[in-house]
Amino acid sequence: MLTVRYDRLGLRPGDRVLDLGCGAGRHAYESMRRGATVIALDASDSELKDVAGTMAALIEQGEGPGGGGVVNGDGLHLPFPDSSFDRIIAAEVLEHIPADTGAIGELARVLRPGGTMAVTVPRFGPELVNWVLSDAYHSVEGGHVRIYRRSALGARLAAAGLRVTGSHHAHALHTPYWWLRCAVGVDRADHPVVSAYHRLLVWDIVSAPPVTRVADRLLNPLMGKSLVVYVEKPA
Repeated sequence: MLTVRYDRLGLRPGDRVLDLGCGAGRHAYESMRRGATVIALDASDSELKDVAGTMAALIEQGEGPGGGGVVNGDGLHLPFPDSSFDRIIAAEVLEHIPADTGAIGELARVLRPGGTMAVTVPRFGPELVNWVLSDAYHSVEGGHVRIYRRSALGARLAAAGLRVTGSHHAHALHTPYWWLRCAVGVDRADHPVVSAYHRLLVWDIVSAPPVTRVADRLLNPLMGKSLVVYVEKPA
């Protein structure tokens, strides 16, 4: 399930890509498949072990021609020289970092002049509903520490010397799932209604049937769960 549109990011074979807060590695793998050399960075050793294994398998099977590796690191102190990367993806990570302007500054530092970056965060409206419905959704350790409006995120990126080039919303079908989770209790993934909706999402991700893909596309402007902002570092 990809959030970033690679045509808007401008990724090309041979590009050097940083996937900040890579999590399970979904964007790192797709970048490798498209011929990029990828560094997947995360603070979780356990996540990185799985990502490293999948990367190695992709390379061995010839599905990751660009290659890649993993780095255990901190978004506030990136262990890379200035201008190290052509493209950067920071998907659903800034909302977890209290000092987000510091992380944005680091991302701007390691992006080369003329390079591009995609930043995704939870969209203000759907996220606000989650916060209203459940304190546990955002108050847990490592949870979300803020809700971004597009204008506020754009201002933070611009203050770091980056130019916003566009935006869109994604994953509308995931919004009701989290509303349900927050309504019944975020620890109640086994609730019958939540479980049934989760099966729908899995079907959508695995099979991509036209009915759910069309519904998601039509609903994204209204209730897409993620805000995706694209920026460029002036040459």
